[in-house]
Amino acid sequence: MKKAILATKVGMTQIFAENGELVPVTVLLAGPCVVTQVKTMDNDGYEAVQVGFGELREKLANKPRKGIFEKAGVSVKRYLREFRFENASDYKVADEIRADIFAVGDHVDATAITKGKGFQGAVKRLGQHRGPMKHGSKFHRHQGSNGPATTPGRVFKGKGMPGHMGSVQRTVENLEVVRVDAENNLLLVKGSVPGPKKSLITIKETVKVTK
Repeated sequence: MKKAILATKVGMTQIFAENGELVPVTVLLAGPCVVTQVKTMDNDGYEAVQVGFGELREKLANKPRKGIFEKAGVSVKRYLREFRFENASDYKVADEIRADIFAVGDHVDATAITKGKGFQGAVKRLGQHRGPMKHGSKFHRHQGSNGPATTPGRVFKGKGMPGHMGSVQRTVENLEVVRVDAENNLLLVKGSVPGPKKSLITIKETVKVTK
């Protein structure tokens, strides 16, 4: 991996491509990310670049976290992440990674925490069928039978049931970058990415697998 950046989700809109096609896009505020540490094979056992993203008031950070940024000589950031770049040795502390690390036509993977839906029933959470809606049915959106009869007399593990929905990490792969606004640190990618507005999105280049 040679390209990656942290971003926040601005929202969705649509733009016209050069051929006149209407393209739905997600707008991402990508970077700037500042390099806070470069990890080396000799010192850490692996090569990676640690980056900070998003401003944070100094009073809201604990002492260990402040120490990371003080050592790097940069302001306190809200998020800290590591990227295992192939060219990690090319980076130096306090370097910036900006939106223009990507170009139009690049394909990326977007990782984020999905929207939380709270506690939901089996119809919404798992797409199960409802019962008859006519008067007197007494069975509309209930789950129905949950398991076998006397033998084995229990509900099998993994049975789909009502419960907590959403708020899990998901990755949408192979999204196309359709526009890069380096001046405003904006990336426009075709399609949707997981997470609500203002959520943290990790953007990495799609690694092509060759057989």
